Amino acid sequence: MDTIITRFPPSPTGYLHIGGARTALFNWLYAKKTKGKFILRIEDTDAARSTKESVDAILESLKWLGIDWDEGPYFQTERYDIYDTYIEKLISSGAAYYCSCTAEEVNAMREEAKAKGQKPMYNGKCRKRNLEKADSKTVVRLKTPDTGVTIVKDIVKGDTAFQNSEIDDFIIQRSDGSAMYNLAVVIDDITMGINTIIRGDDHLINTPKQMLIYEALGADMPVFGHVPMVLGSDKARLSKRHGAMSVGEYKNMGFLPDAMINYLVRLGWSHGDQEFFKRDELIEKFDLEHLGRSASMFDNNKLLSLNSKHIQDTSPESLADHLLFHLKNLGIEAKNDKFTQGVIETLQPRSKTLVDMAQAAQFYYRNEIEYDEKAAKKFLNSDIVDMLQKAALYIEDIKDYTQNELENIFKQIMEETDLKFGKIAQPLRVAITGATVSPGIFEMLIALGKEKTVQRIKAAIKFINI
Repeated sequence: MDTIITRFPPSPTGYLHIGGARTALFNWLYAKKTKGKFILRIEDTDAARSTKESVDAILESLKWLGIDWDEGPYFQTERYDIYDTYIEKLISSGAAYYCSCTAEEVNAMREEAKAKGQKPMYNGKCRKRNLEKADSKTVVRLKTPDTGVTIVKDIVKGDTAFQNSEIDDFIIQRSDGSAMYNLAVVIDDITMGINTIIRGDDHLINTPKQMLIYEALGADMPVFGHVPMVLGSDKARLSKRHGAMSVGEYKNMGFLPDAMINYLVRLGWSHGDQEFFKRDELIEKFDLEHLGRSASMFDNNKLLSLNSKHIQDTSPESLADHLLFHLKNLGIEAKNDKFTQGVIETLQPRSKTLVDMAQAAQFYYRNEIEYDEKAAKKFLNSDIVDMLQKAALYIEDIKDYTQNELENIFKQIMEETDLKFGKIAQPLRVAITGATVSPGIFEMLIALGKEKTVQRIKAAIKFINI
């Protein structure tokens, strides 16, 4: 196997959810690690449920996560001619045949088998009839072995044996001429050169059928790895009530893509006891040997904790690109400039999400400050007007607007007014932010800048004197 080629084949019948994102990530990481190729394929043959909106949402979510692809996206609906060619090969070789049995007849066969205590399945009635494609009711079935065992050699779960006698001659082409899922998937993987398939273990039931198609075509078998499902904290299958929302919703909730990548990879893969990974580190360390065999539990608190660590570990310049989206949601148009980066520096240590950060950053960008009623009543009164006037005057006169100079001004005001630091800092905080909670007073004043600081102190004096 010269070049590892993996793929992610979502069905565009909804948004990209946690399980699908994790599958895409495992395949992407392995391709990156091995300097192989990662292919994106849209399995849109379910015409009734597939939508362009879902396709767009899936692509947008992958791009947000930073999962790029080397080829694609391919669409199955554009590959029907390819499937037809391979179906004809299977019929010509005797590996598949036309079947004219009606749905009612097949149901009767299954009921008869069930009554005999056997597995309900198609009984092969048309297998030796050598039928031609007669009308719109004719389907194509794969001729499966009556005896023997199909063994799925799985790099995650180990070997799983399936008795061929329990796999009936399944349909590979519908009566309307469209290819069935198992056939289309195999042909896509063969023609795209896919040699490594990592997917959820809910697909394991399809694997023996797909292997039989590979064998019927004389094609090389890919490496299979079926990873266990992601479960909720109650060990039930992950659903909306567990927080199993679309990836796009996590973006809206203020999670960083690198934090999501970090958390998703830990849902089924480990590298010792390490929890925190940067993206480049994941690409370097990811392997298939350490994919877990047991189900992983989705934990919102762990995700939140990782997100907080990634926020603290990311440069303000990089964070700004993500924060602007959330500021815009609050009606704030900002740029990734030194001002915004300075704002971020003051908020990084105390922000668990980018939504937290954006909300806490609002006062930096507002032209007018709305004072919290209780805070204003307690701290913005006539007793502190003299102190505020001194602060505005002294700060305005500063030539070198640094923390050291601000500290000197505070000391001077403390000496002149006989006020303690807290009696100066808290009224100033309310005057500048409108609230009693903010980043450290000096770092906040530096980030805000001299001009805005003075303007807000003067506005607070005006507010008190009204």
